[in-house]
Amino acid sequence: MSATEFTIDIFQNEYLPDRAREVNAVVTVTAAGSAAGVPTAAATAAEIIIVDCSASMAWKKLRQARRAAAAAIDIIRDGTAFAVVAGADQAWSLYPSGGLAIAGARTKEAAKQSVGRLRTHGGTAIGQWLRLARELFATREDTLRHAILLTDGQNVGESPADLAAAIELCVGVFRCDCRGVGTDWEVDELRNIATALLGSVDIVPDPAGLAADFEAMMQASMAKEIADVALRIWTPQHAKVRFVRQVAPTVEDLTVRRAQVASQADDYPTGAWGTESRDYHLCVEVEPGTVGQEILAARVSLILNSASGPQTLGQGLVRAIWTDEEALSTRINRHVAHYTGQAELAQAIQDGLEARKAGDEDTATARLGRAVALAYESGNEDTAHLLAKVVDVIDPATGIIRLKAKVADADEMTLDTRSTKTVRARK
Repeated sequence: MSATEFTIDIFQNEYLPDRAREVNAVVTVTAAGSAAGVPTAAATAAEIIIVDCSASMAWKKLRQARRAAAAAIDIIRDGTAFAVVAGADQAWSLYPSGGLAIAGARTKEAAKQSVGRLRTHGGTAIGQWLRLARELFATREDTLRHAILLTDGQNVGESPADLAAAIELCVGVFRCDCRGVGTDWEVDELRNIATALLGSVDIVPDPAGLAADFEAMMQASMAKEIADVALRIWTPQHAKVRFVRQVAPTVEDLTVRRAQVASQADDYPTGAWGTESRDYHLCVEVEPGTVGQEILAARVSLILNSASGPQTLGQGLVRAIWTDEEALSTRINRHVAHYTGQAELAQAIQDGLEARKAGDEDTATARLGRAVALAYESGNEDTAHLLAKVVDVIDPATGIIRLKAKVADADEMTLDTRSTKTVRARK
């Protein structure tokens, strides 16, 4: 077991007006790593690098993909199980020939030599790649399972239903960080994979940037110490969880991942953890109360699911107190307000870009203008910078903008893929 320690902090305005039903809170979960900074022997890890080698991976992309895979292999900690998968309209184990190898000087050098011999051919069927990764992970019982998936094209080698079925098979089996190189791939395809498999999605516009990005992803994965952690939310009778969202460092809707564990308790998976902190926005609908009444609206526990059974790593309480004092009941907790705005910012960007593609300039202007105002208000400078490459900002405070007549595909896709990145609320 890792020596990682978890703490949970609750930020909310617990006061509600008479007969109100909705309770909001921001739950901050912080994990402090072990003194050694590495997982214990019990937290065995497995890594799979999936490289697109379809015909569209022109020579420059393939050359940089080889360098990136080799750079990631170098980062893999000795003793970690690993494999490299090549993907086209089929998938095959590039190294080793089957199963997973154990990382060491000899096996990592052999894997890099195999990557160096990679050639392009065929189409793109990402579902096949995911299925093979799942089969390889199943050959061992490692607790921390992670994959990196790289593609440069759209999933034209199979139907959307085939890809969706493959993703569903992989849910709960391994995490997957997805990267698209160039601008000919579909953001939504990779976002769907990353969201379902508790990973990240991003664009690498220039293939020369692949190696550094792969190194960073593998370093982040090697820093994970605990897998299969869930938020367990208990609510009183007749209460209902309206939504659970991760809101920092990125916006991710966990509501659809709900798994009931008791009549009044549900688990929401959060994936693997290292030394880090994340924020979650919880909204609960309770039975309306009267002035002076106080209830426990939710109990939030952090649960580690392991072979020996669930273990509680931390706990926090969300309360509701009904009052007739307007000054108390109308006060909005600044953490809740901040992250409500960040979630709206991500949605406004995605709505605006979709409208722009559809030729609906009025909707695109309204939604992207709203995004500019939200980015300005919250101090999200990175998102504001990306927006400025897609629109001409006239007044950031009020969101007055003009759509740019011509936008580079890479700028538009970068804004789309990074729309869910947030800035933390100040403590």
